[in-house]
Amino acid sequence: MTKPARTWLLGALALVVVLLAMGSPLRATPAAVQIPSPARPTFTASPPSLDRATSMVAAGSYEVAIVRILGIPTLMVASPVVGNGNGTGNSNGHGSDAETGPDAERRAQVIEGNLRLLYNPTALCTNSERLAEWSLLRALGANDPACEGGLTDGVRAASDDLTVEVRQLPTGAVILEATVPERPQPLPLLTVTFADATMNGTTALELGRRWQERLQSRLRYARQALLPQSLRQRLMLCLLAMALVLLLTAGTFWLWRRNRLAIATLKAQVAAPAAFALAAPVASAAPAAAATRGLRLQLFEALSLVLLVLVLLQLMTVVALGLMAIPGGVPLALEVLLQPALVAIKVLVFAFTALLGRALVSFLLDQWAASGRVPADQLARRDQRHHSLERIFHRLVDLACIAIAAGWVVVGIPGVRETSASFLLAGGAVLGGLAIVFQGLLRDFAAGLAVLLEDRYAIGDWIEIGDIEGDVVDLSVLSTQLRCLDQRVAVIQNGAFDRVVNHTKIRSGKLVEVLLSHRIADINTVLAVIAEELDALGRDPLWGPLLLAAPFLRGVTGTGPLGITVSMLLTTQAGQQWACSRELQRRLLDRLQRERIPLASPAPVLGSD
Repeated sequence: MTKPARTWLLGALALVVVLLAMGSPLRATPAAVQIPSPARPTFTASPPSLDRATSMVAAGSYEVAIVRILGIPTLMVASPVVGNGNGTGNSNGHGSDAETGPDAERRAQVIEGNLRLLYNPTALCTNSERLAEWSLLRALGANDPACEGGLTDGVRAASDDLTVEVRQLPTGAVILEATVPERPQPLPLLTVTFADATMNGTTALELGRRWQERLQSRLRYARQALLPQSLRQRLMLCLLAMALVLLLTAGTFWLWRRNRLAIATLKAQVAAPAAFALAAPVASAAPAAAATRGLRLQLFEALSLVLLVLVLLQLMTVVALGLMAIPGGVPLALEVLLQPALVAIKVLVFAFTALLGRALVSFLLDQWAASGRVPADQLARRDQRHHSLERIFHRLVDLACIAIAAGWVVVGIPGVRETSASFLLAGGAVLGGLAIVFQGLLRDFAAGLAVLLEDRYAIGDWIEIGDIEGDVVDLSVLSTQLRCLDQRVAVIQNGAFDRVVNHTKIRSGKLVEVLLSHRIADINTVLAVIAEELDALGRDPLWGPLLLAAPFLRGVTGTGPLGITVSMLLTTQAGQQWACSRELQRRLLDRLQRERIPLASPAPVLGSD
């Protein structure tokens, strides 16, 4: 197996594990919640094993929650938001003892536990405890297991033997009971409350009859689906479908690999167009062939992306089929299948939002750059800064949209929405710890914002940071990239320096010095010659426009044992100081040689033979 294939296989297995982990319930129901039932023993609610945790929402004066069988919504139960606490009525003034019971979510969890006793009772003991009890019973010669605790296996009997009945008590309460062969007495399932009848717009007895038919058909289906032979058929069908999808995934991956090889070949052809142009029969056909190769490269790149998306979708389908093999996993499997479409919609929404944000940033920066209050000598600098700000703010907009879209996608993952508050607090603590660990990045971010707001430098400036100097080729809120004179790129963190020298902000300048010999007879004549060359440089049609001011002769600025120092100052457009300085020195050297004005020479070495 090749390395890419191993990588894809490991990635697929990791995806399956993660999705299965996210699909498991994250909130546990209390192990024992008692339901008072007239003239019947109380029962305990089992924690959900296959069904999703019940969620509750507010609906006017009531809270409503969904009761599920094998993960599929079956009933909607309600409870009043506010009760008077004395069992005589609710906030609407209708009296019933049931109105002061548990909230809708707790009711739904208890009812789900009662229903689960009929098709998939939760095991009360672990495997080791069951084995230990079995050994003890064999040693004692008894047959009274405690691990069952009255929770017999409801799937042993035929599904058609289950019946749900509606019974109205003398007090007026309406309850639903289930009769199964494995239980000597009917099992109370739920009590139809006044809140339930009000939310459904009918009477409690009529609602009980509607629920009776629904519960009976769905409970029979659940018992039938959990029979061993049904589970085997379900597993075999899912495994067969998974095998077919995996074969299709392997074929798609093979096409993707062949497409990547074709892309590599086309890139090599585009990178060396001259060699392929020589092989062309007609020289004029070379540009057309290059354009065709470029178009084919774009099409192959698009096809590669489509094939990659198909591979991911097929892997998601395999995961969904694996979840469908588990009883009660169909809703989660369908939600997993819907995730790619929902993710694509969310990505498109935020991609469009990013485009709008970038357009808005560009519009505002264009208005700022075109402001009429900017002095004429700072217009070029404003344009240069506008380019830097536009690039950085576009990146910030993209980063914000990516972060929000990622959060939206994560929240939409099955199981994440049911994450407890303690888990979120733990996540916040982890983020706080990461902020301490990565405080250097936060410092660089703050320093990058300061660079932008204070206009210390922009893209295109030649700056000097410590012993490194170069042209700013990229500027972000975390680092600055300099292209040095030897074409190396230096990446410097924005928080790593506190001193920067900008050589090209608004304007540039260069101090040019000439070291003359002490043998000069008349220094004034030499200064006049130099002044003529400075004036000629300023009047030159090629070099004059690059100067913001006439070249200034500072005169003799130093004398020493080596010679006489004469300095000149050039004020140029931003970045033109080096070219003007080189041209001036070339002209001075040529003129001084023609005038036979000696430059300084090294002092003779004393004491030599």
